[in-house]
Amino acid sequence: MIAKNADSEYVHSRSRDWLKFKCVNEQEVVIGGYTDPKGSRVGFGALLVGYYRRGKLKYAGMVGTGYDNKLLRDLRKKLRKIEKDDPPFSKDSLPKKNVHWVKPKLVGQVGFTEWTGDGKLRHPRFNGLRCDKKPKDVVREKQ
Repeated sequence: MIAKNADSEYVHSRSRDWLKFKCVNEQEVVIGGYTDPKGSRVGFGALLVGYYRRGKLKYAGMVGTGYDNKLLRDLRKKLRKIEKDDPPFSKDSLPKKNVHWVKPKLVGQVGFTEWTGDGKLRHPRFNGLRCDKKPKDVVREKQ
């Protein structure tokens, strides 16, 4: 959505007279894994998240933004305590390299732009952990 000062003229650069607002969706997600950090990143690279459909955890993609260094370190400690050998997600096209699987015990909240045709989150960003929600209660919300 674009908000425009009615008296302003169009310019080919950013301006306070023309503002772009992105529509944002939110979704609860179950954390099922994480990737190794790259470069100067600490803690982990991205969270692998999903939601329950018909009793199975469906993979919804990776969330690699929305963290500060403290959250990256703190969340990594929690994730290490619940690591497991195999993915908690139902069989899907899952990442295979530099991945650590975890028991689906943690719920997060993400903002995103839309769902893709194959049920993945587009442009997700982490908003925080949800302590008030049980993982089994997380389903894909209708948008």
